[in-house]
Amino acid sequence: MTAPNVSQVPAVVRHDPAGPVIPLVCDSPHSGVAYPEDFRHVVPLASLRQGEDTHVDALWLAAPAVGATLIAATFPRTYIDPNRDLADLDPDMLDGEWPDPLAPGVKTGLGKGLIWSRMDPQTPIYDRKLSVAEVRNRIDQYYLPYHRALEQAVKERYRQFGALWHLNLHSMPNDAYERLGIQSNKPLADFVLGDRDGLTCEPAFVDLIGRFLRDKGYTVACNDPYKGVQLIERIGKPAENRHSLQVEIRRPLYMNEVTREPNDGFVSLQRDLSALLDVVAAYVKEKAGI
Repeated sequence: MTAPNVSQVPAVVRHDPAGPVIPLVCDSPHSGVAYPEDFRHVVPLASLRQGEDTHVDALWLAAPAVGATLIAATFPRTYIDPNRDLADLDPDMLDGEWPDPLAPGVKTGLGKGLIWSRMDPQTPIYDRKLSVAEVRNRIDQYYLPYHRALEQAVKERYRQFGALWHLNLHSMPNDAYERLGIQSNKPLADFVLGDRDGLTCEPAFVDLIGRFLRDKGYTVACNDPYKGVQLIERIGKPAENRHSLQVEIRRPLYMNEVTREPNDGFVSLQRDLSALLDVVAAYVKEKAGI
């Protein structure tokens, strides 16, 4: 199993609509597989890659064909996570004092904040502390460009239409409950739709996507175990007609979690998601009066 170890690639890729534009923006913040040369991790790459939402951007590649804008990171979330707040940083990781106020969250305590420190309690990613300068470089060269690209797309569409729908695209490991330390006697759903318990998206949009997926034979849960994090919280403002929904896909539906290679389900899932995008686009056009 290999992944690109590339330094000369853009931090973010933007796929613009192939036809008439609609106010739908999709983003995949965790599908990047280009590992910067200054990462200097000590865990095997095979272990590190378990943090990737590998192929998620490819699963939703039909988005531009329906008039949506698709934003995708090229760097891995284990290097720096664009779906975390800048203050969500563990000061114990650093070899010096961070110049700005910090507010480490629960995920940071698990080693998975803005900068991941470990894959699990027994597997540290580094054998050293990170310098303030290298963390600042990750923010300036990777995190901020991603946020600027996404923010620009959101602003463009909202300014043009006075409304916005946003899909924040992810995948989840089959043992998600265990990784999150959650005791559950039910299986992980095929799809988890997160709207931070109704705060970031209109219910009708959530219902539309959930109903489509169930009709295709998938199991669907809402906000269990993922509710959505920084990106949908910032973008989703239903009172302002800005609707943001996180979509998590159970990884075994489309890939081998060990090798990270697509499995026999990839093509059919991609086809179903392309059909879902057609339905979403029709909904968005009707709601936006296009």
